[in-house]
Amino acid sequence: MYNFCCTLPIIAGGTFENFVRPSPLFTFLELFSVTQTWRLPPLSSCRFSLYVISEETFSFNWLLAFREKLTCSWSLIATVASLVTLVSIVHMFLFPSVPSFDYFGYKQVKDSCIPINETINVEKKHILPLNATFPADLHKAVVYRGAPWKAEIGQWLSACSSVATTIKVLEPISGKKCEDGCSGQGICNHELGQCRCFHGFSGEKCSERLELSCNYPATEELPYGRWVVSICSTHCDTTRAMCFCGEGTKYPNRPVAESCGFQMILPSEPGGPKDVDWSKSDHENIFTTNGSLPGWCNVDPVEAYDLKVKFKEECDCKYDGLFGRFCETPVLSTCINQCSGQGHCRGGFCQCENGWYGVDCSIPSVHSSIQDWPKWLRPSQVTVPDNEQVTESIIGLKAVVEKKRPLIYVYDLPPDFNSILLEGRHFKLECVNRIYDQDNATIWTEQLYGSQIAMYESMLASPHRTLNGEEADYYFVPVLDSCIITRADDAPHLSMEEHRGLRSSFTLDFYKKAHDHIVEQYPYWNRSSGKDHIWSFSWDEGACYAPKEIWNSMMLVHWGNTNSKHNHSTTAYWADNWDQVPSDKRGNHSCFDPEKDLVIPAWKRPDVTSLTLKLWDRPREERKTLFYFNGNLGPAYERGRPEATYSMGIRQKLAEEFGSAPNKNGQLGKQHAEDVIVIAHPSESYHEDLASSVFCGVMPGDGWSGRMEDSILQGCIPVVIQDGIFLPWENVLNYESFAVRLGEDEIPNLVNILRGFGETEIEFRLANVKKIWQRYLYRGSILLEAERQKSAFGHINDWAEKLSELSDDDDVFTTFIQVLHYKLYNDPWRRQQTNMKNETGIPKECLLKV
Repeated sequence: MYNFCCTLPIIAGGTFENFVRPSPLFTFLELFSVTQTWRLPPLSSCRFSLYVISEETFSFNWLLAFREKLTCSWSLIATVASLVTLVSIVHMFLFPSVPSFDYFGYKQVKDSCIPINETINVEKKHILPLNATFPADLHKAVVYRGAPWKAEIGQWLSACSSVATTIKVLEPISGKKCEDGCSGQGICNHELGQCRCFHGFSGEKCSERLELSCNYPATEELPYGRWVVSICSTHCDTTRAMCFCGEGTKYPNRPVAESCGFQMILPSEPGGPKDVDWSKSDHENIFTTNGSLPGWCNVDPVEAYDLKVKFKEECDCKYDGLFGRFCETPVLSTCINQCSGQGHCRGGFCQCENGWYGVDCSIPSVHSSIQDWPKWLRPSQVTVPDNEQVTESIIGLKAVVEKKRPLIYVYDLPPDFNSILLEGRHFKLECVNRIYDQDNATIWTEQLYGSQIAMYESMLASPHRTLNGEEADYYFVPVLDSCIITRADDAPHLSMEEHRGLRSSFTLDFYKKAHDHIVEQYPYWNRSSGKDHIWSFSWDEGACYAPKEIWNSMMLVHWGNTNSKHNHSTTAYWADNWDQVPSDKRGNHSCFDPEKDLVIPAWKRPDVTSLTLKLWDRPREERKTLFYFNGNLGPAYERGRPEATYSMGIRQKLAEEFGSAPNKNGQLGKQHAEDVIVIAHPSESYHEDLASSVFCGVMPGDGWSGRMEDSILQGCIPVVIQDGIFLPWENVLNYESFAVRLGEDEIPNLVNILRGFGETEIEFRLANVKKIWQRYLYRGSILLEAERQKSAFGHINDWAEKLSELSDDDDVFTTFIQVLHYKLYNDPWRRQQTNMKNETGIPKECLLKV
């Protein structure tokens, strides 16, 4: 017997027993049978093909088509037609006002309409025709794995991705050696036979020591040079341009960052801010051994914690790898995937053990132990070349691993684009999503740009990763712009002088250099002119400043500005403005192309309180606020951004109409209402406030903001107000099913529009938010860290416990893989290819246009 969910099957001589009933139509059919079993007359003489149909496809025309597949009597067809007509009429009268069956919370398609009976083998799944009906609802969505997708994408995923099988991939295990073992100052990339040098070292053998000064050249007025983040009046570690106490002090490895080493200028008015005199060192408060007021470099932490001594308050512990008010506790630094258990993290750079390499030490060489290989390379069958002995001379092995497409090759770039940026950062919270406390337990950060690290780590640990560039479907180029921009101009060797102070131009150059490297070292770029390559741009305006050479590629961004309306730089921060970047570098491309690019969610840390209270699941009756927005509202409010261009004026317009707290002039919004909250001051119960609201505002800041993620993760219907600018997943998921998009000119009418939504529609969208909320959470990346913590220290953190209790729904990375799978066989340029991979793992019908 074949049992199907989600649509009505017509099966000769079969029964509907133990089926999943997704619509009122099936409930009605049960009225005909006390046993809840409906049986058609046997069609023993009929030859038939298995079809899956829905309520929307019931028609005489369909029966005619179905008749062509059946060699049996018209009398039986007439019987079926009569039953269908009766059911349709009753359904119409019973449920006349229901716009879609999905309003009742039933799923059109869970994983796909495939046999539930587990004895059916993979081959029989493939008898489902590609053009089988996966009907769109009235919002034009097709549901796949709980999420409402744009119809064509949802149909293909339901029919094809759901039945994908593994293929055998030949993974090359390399063993090329590097000269002189990189002199002990770097890691050997065994695929290329090239050294990846630690911070402060360079050359083919990493034998050249760099002198990275902390200070710009001195002048008579500025003996320590002009200000820069790395400015130092004590001891400079010239391998990293970082400032420490140095020899001769009680704590030589204690940082002396920025203002700590210089004299302070007291405020002219009581309560005013202090200033810094960068021309005068403050050695008295740094080096003194005075018993009651010791210098920063001699303060005993125990005495200071006991309040027995005083010290300079401007000094603190900013560098990674140290913890405590006085940097007294060495702790883990943040490295990519914490070196995968196969290396030591030295300030952000993985120093891999022998036999391993890669930015996270996850790539085994021929000298590694197979039993230690990562999960994405196991289980595997390893072949040793016949003409070689198992000795140190082996330069390559072949491992056969079963994987599903899409396959992603991750370039192991020189560390200038990732590890060195991490190792040399002057503020431990910059561009990472976690640091570590005195027990080496994870502290998640609020750094929105941490998504770049999360996506990178997920990709490196994914079963979709491959070392076989010839077999790969996509190529990821890991340039960490979140680190580049935050480190721009923070040391003399990262000067932006030739870029006129523009971080946008400075960052563009990094991407251009990465492009030049992969074109020179690898054969993959030119095969598609980079169309199958993926780049990540996490900063405020996304890929607006991408160099023209890489624009053919897919861009992963948080800012989906198509430039259809806002066709210039929208940031209010001048250094990030890309309007000034020369066109010979940038070209004339838009910031986002929805046909090829993807907006992905920003980083949000796992909030234990929200997870415990299940705020995403809060019911409608507990959501008393109609509309909620809490954020910077511009210059009219205390501590508001002074620039009129901030948020392109959108938040300011919202506050003018609906502000629910007084601005500087004591005025409320012109249309303020009791159940509409628009406030500028940070709420201490922000997540709770969102979870108590039906609709939540999503508007830009300096480019993108994290408001979409905040709304979804607290189960609130997002109200998007930013014309021509895509939000996370908006070009693949069907936003009409769970969000509201308004034009900027509709702001004055916002509340009237929202009050116009009926309860049925509100419940429908709230229900869909509940189904997709994990697609806006980096759950997989977070759980990778949970595994590392448990393995290394036995830690089982509260956030890990709460996440492990969740249903295993698709998260950000899983959604990303699903999109890649669809695009692999549906992007127009892919369809024009003649050299498609032989093994796809999907039915041949899926290679045709859906």
